Amino acid sequence: MNFLWVVLGLTLLVLGGNWLLKAAVALSLKLEIPKIVIGMTVVSFATSAPELIVSIKSALDGFPDIAMGNVIGSNITNLGLVLGITIVLSNINVERSFYKTDWPVMMIASVLLFGFIAFDGVLESYEGIILFSFLIIFLIYLLRFQKTAVVDDFSEDDEELPLYKIVMYLAIGGVALWGGSELLIKGAVGMATSFGVSDRIIAVTVVSLGTSIPELAASIIAVLKKEKAISLGNLIGSNVFNILVVLGITSMITPITVKDEGLLTNDIFWMLGISFIVLPLVFLPRGLRLGWRDGIVLLLTYIAFVYLTII
Repeated sequence: MNFLWVVLGLTLLVLGGNWLLKAAVALSLKLEIPKIVIGMTVVSFATSAPELIVSIKSALDGFPDIAMGNVIGSNITNLGLVLGITIVLSNINVERSFYKTDWPVMMIASVLLFGFIAFDGVLESYEGIILFSFLIIFLIYLLRFQKTAVVDDFSEDDEELPLYKIVMYLAIGGVALWGGSELLIKGAVGMATSFGVSDRIIAVTVVSLGTSIPELAASIIAVLKKEKAISLGNLIGSNVFNILVVLGITSMITPITVKDEGLLTNDIFWMLGISFIVLPLVFLPRGLRLGWRDGIVLLLTYIAFVYLTII
């Protein structure tokens, strides 16, 4: 039965990713907003919804390590696994606004989280308010000033849609991604718990992988359809949303107290490290480009993280 949930979940995620991408492209055309902004807002929020639901429910049910580990693990998975697979499939040419705005905001959010929990192991409600407030400032800046950060291919074949269809595809795609993640998590956690694994390890590996599947589905579909701006924007935006929205809102509802020291001594440093190395990879060996070699580096980093966390 757990295997069936996994298969059904993956099917819903692929369909949802396709619908969400269709709506996002049409929305960027209708509003004349750069696609990376749509990727970092609309698509990121929809694909981060599973993390938000899982983290709030976990914190309220008395499993704070799942709430925190889910976000930290998801951010590692988004960059190590999802971005790694995406750029192995297709190169992404990056514009200057990536290192001027998008990457710095992701790093600031990551460092803020580290600063809030490193010393006392608690993400307090007022700290959640600070995180969420930073997101509002970032979104205002994005909508007013952000330029394109990725060069797209074949943009002339973009399809314009009436507003009601955009809303319909957004709603159906978001629900499909959420439902698919729920089924996938149910099956994956069901299999993992049978081995007696700790909450933290389940969170940073199995649950985070499950909640990152929407990003993987949306990003791969985006790359296959030559919408690379949405692909990269979705991943950077999802990491920003995971910290500022998921942990921000969750801690505003109930403070998150870290119980497993491994989150503070191991996992968060992996998140900071893999977030940082994306920048030099953009410049090396060819400037402002992410290619298959960079993808292999990210994938190997993710595999190392999973291996060293489980053993």
